[in-house]
Amino acid sequence: MNAIATLSRNTLCAAAAAMICVLSSMAFVESTAVVPGAQPEVISIGHASSPSWFGKPEPAVLVD
Repeated sequence: MNAIATLSRNTLCAAAAAMICVLSSMAFVESTAVVPGAQPEVISIGHASSPSWFGKPEPAVLVD
């Protein structure tokens, strides 16, 4: 019985790890699919908009 429990636990952990890898890969591909500054063809409703300061091309200015 212990071998079956270990096998089922290992199978569940492997499936969870594979699902996490697939989801993170899909998120990476989706986030890098469009060139910065270009509008994507389809806008997903479930995505949160990025802050307005993200990706600004001008350099930071340090003030004394």
